[in-house]
Amino acid sequence: MGLNIVRRSEMPVSRLPPTALSFKQFLQRQRILGLYRDMLRTIRKVPDEADRKYLRNWARDEFQKNKSATDQDAIRMMITQAKNHLEALQKSLALAGS
Repeated sequence: MGLNIVRRSEMPVSRLPPTALSFKQFLQRQRILGLYRDMLRTIRKVPDEADRKYLRNWARDEFQKNKSATDQDAIRMMITQAKNHLEALQKSLALAGS
């Protein structure tokens, strides 16, 4: 039983990796994913199940809606808005816990 090695040139086109990202684009994507994860982790701390579900769906919809954005200024603005929403949610949860 040997390994079945397939050369890249023999791979079907649909299995080839997507076009390579620049390092800057890669870092930006990682930053956005980290922000999304932080948002979902914070939402998990919301005590009411209905509010948690609403916030989770809202966050998912917003990130999904904007995933095809390419304008760098718009992306930076959306990142800033998402951070502001996250900070506001974290402050609300901290106040509710006090």
